[in-house]
Amino acid sequence: MCAACLTRSEAEVLKLPTGGYVLRRFWASRVNQKERNERMDKRKVKGYRDRLLGRRESLFSLVNEAEMSSRERDLEATQDPADMAANAYTKELLISMSANDRKLLTLIDEALERVEKGEYGECVNCGEPVSDKRLDAVPWARYCLKCQDLQERGLLNEDEE
Repeated sequence: MCAACLTRSEAEVLKLPTGGYVLRRFWASRVNQKERNERMDKRKVKGYRDRLLGRRESLFSLVNEAEMSSRERDLEATQDPADMAANAYTKELLISMSANDRKLLTLIDEALERVEKGEYGECVNCGEPVSDKRLDAVPWARYCLKCQDLQERGLLNEDEE
């Protein structure tokens, strides 16, 4: 759909800090559930959903194991300062890994919500389809490549979503 076909309520031109402009589309009023389902067939969505659920389950078990291991290290009574330092380092490593895994779990849960709403495979910023190659590599992807690039450079304002 071209920018000229959008009404004023459906499109907004955003000025970037670099001086450029980005057209942000509001698809909620334009795209209905049937059109969303036509974008990506149900078998593909089910495959991505199954991959997301599998990854979620494995991450969830990793986070639980890391927390249990961290608690066990707290209970160990070591007298040697070198052992205490090694235990502290391992505990910090497990905590940081656990935090990254929790962040990924949040992204996976958001992707599963988009599957349930029929919005999976659409960029949450511009509404354009996210490429199948991107979804194959990162099934929890929120953005199309253009918007992901803007987000990584700090040019995408996430508060507008």
